[in-house]
Amino acid sequence: MSPNKLRILPLFILITSFITLTAGCKKKDMSLKLNEPRNIHGVVSYKRSFPDLNDAHLEVAKKIGIRPLADREAAEDMKEKLEHITGNDFYVVDSLTHSIPYLVPRASALLDSIGSNFLDSLTAKGLNPNQVIVTSVLRTENDVKRLRRRNGNASANSAHCFGATFDVSWKRFKKVEDKDGRPLQDVSADTLKLVLSEVLRDLRKAEKCYIKYELKQGCFHITAR
Repeated sequence: MSPNKLRILPLFILITSFITLTAGCKKKDMSLKLNEPRNIHGVVSYKRSFPDLNDAHLEVAKKIGIRPLADREAAEDMKEKLEHITGNDFYVVDSLTHSIPYLVPRASALLDSIGSNFLDSLTAKGLNPNQVIVTSVLRTENDVKRLRRRNGNASANSAHCFGATFDVSWKRFKKVEDKDGRPLQDVSADTLKLVLSEVLRDLRKAEKCYIKYELKQGCFHITAR
């Protein structure tokens, strides 16, 4: 091999290595800009972070809520004290089988804050938008009776009867589709649960609510304060 070729060969290797390294760095940077999740910590323990028992929920619900209602027709007479809960930009209301979509104003405002803070947190962490799903709201006495026939563990003295309490699922979330129809990367329910737990932890620390982590029901049981 000629001396000229010997000098060219190391130069070729150096250029090739530089191109490979640069391409790898560029790919990593692009993935970060597209949708690289970051700063997702969750809570140390769901049970320890959200331990508020039924007595605490009941005490505050009785103070800020309405009197228990016998049936759904009675709720019509309480509309001046209740706000109708319907799906919006912040949350989705599930198909309610044992409750009706009404809350006192303070609880309704808390639900808005949870949904709004959750969406803001997802954006800050580089995750695509998802909405929380409300699975239970105000229960009448008839609702409680029907629920207890179906679920013997359901409490007869439920905080849901006062309109200050609602449940938010940690198993299911509603993906927000892009307005222009562009495909968005899915976010796992486990990751969304971590982000939601951070939002709820902060609101609980600010004494905005009591929260109980419900394992079997797959929800966070929340009462406004």
